[in-house]
Amino acid sequence: MTAVRRSKKNADRVAAPAPAAALSADVAPVEDNAKRRQILEGARLVFRAKGFDGASMEMIARQANVSKGTLYVYFDSKEALFEALIHADRHRQAEALMDVEANRVEDIVADLQRLGRTYVRLMTSPDKVAMLRMVIGAAERFPQFGQLLYEAGPVCGAARLSRYLESRVASGDLKPCDTTLAASHFFELCVARLMKRLLFGVSTTPSEEEIAKTVDLGVDVFLAAYGADRR
Repeated sequence: MTAVRRSKKNADRVAAPAPAAALSADVAPVEDNAKRRQILEGARLVFRAKGFDGASMEMIARQANVSKGTLYVYFDSKEALFEALIHADRHRQAEALMDVEANRVEDIVADLQRLGRTYVRLMTSPDKVAMLRMVIGAAERFPQFGQLLYEAGPVCGAARLSRYLESRVASGDLKPCDTTLAASHFFELCVARLMKRLLFGVSTTPSEEEIAKTVDLGVDVFLAAYGADRR
């Protein structure tokens, strides 16, 4: 059993996010099967209800409807489970960005509006907000969580969007620029006001109308700064 656990530990250990590569390589999970997904979903519910400190492996096993022995075969600690959830969130965000790359249209405004709305829906979902709060709360004692979330979220997202923006620079829609910095500006403009209100608990999940208004204005500001002068 010890050997099995060690093998599973190595298979499930979350590696640092790799540099931007092929789309399939960006989003392929380390390992994915029904039992592992079942455990992760149970862990997500327990962490969201109890926070990182309040959660226990026993609670997670009970919520996931698996034995503690089965749980430890897949994850050898609560920390490893939490890291796996952060990694899973990275794949969700990467898939959302991949949708824009796969369904690019001629009109850059429409493309950016679609991307922005997808991104804001993801970032303001209750699960995502709960994850951000938990990581912020645990980061002082477990700084690796903050590092992992930062690399899996903002760094990975900016790298992916940067590639899309580079293609728009090449086609003459955007001015030559630092596309990685521009990508970060774009994401910040899309969630202006919305994220801070949610993180501080002074607002509920924004409506589609509020998301559209915030994103559309953000796209206008972004293109005012980075859009090519076609005169």
